[in-house]
Amino acid sequence: MSLSRIGKLPIEIPSGVTITVDSGDVTVEGPKGKLVQFITPAVTVEVKDGTLTVSPKDESKEARSQHGLMRALINNMVIGVTKGYEKRLEVNGVGFRVSSSNNELEMALGFSHPVKYKAPEGVTVTNDKMTIIVSGIDKQQVGQVAAEIRSLKKPEPYKGKGIKYADEQILRKAGKTGK
Repeated sequence: MSLSRIGKLPIEIPSGVTITVDSGDVTVEGPKGKLVQFITPAVTVEVKDGTLTVSPKDESKEARSQHGLMRALINNMVIGVTKGYEKRLEVNGVGFRVSSSNNELEMALGFSHPVKYKAPEGVTVTNDKMTIIVSGIDKQQVGQVAAEIRSLKKPEPYKGKGIKYADEQILRKAGKTGK
């Protein structure tokens, strides 16, 4: 069987990043923070000469399927502690407003009450007029928070009102035409 194409790429460890592997955990520490990920027993993670390699322990289906996943997760951690991740959301709608203070968003989204959203530990939420910026070092957590904020008022297909990702295309529909 061929090895995972992504799995066999070594991860270059950038300067200022330390990676330690011990008994089933890999810890990545960098200028922006520290992330820990457990390693499945099916793969081996080795660090030598400034690169990290992930290899399957055997040819079992599980080892092969975990191989690329582990490499991708560790690579995302390395990018996270050096560059960080960010997702942008756009709020569209007449009378919709967004304001943020100490990691909490307060939004007027056309409901009878203002909607408050408190970001979890490790994720920062700020806004620039009608754009909400979610940033942090954990890719999965940043995506999760962005999805939770979007779910407060999903975009609708007629006028495109609601909260959408900055790079998301909304399928527009034609409204009813009266006689």
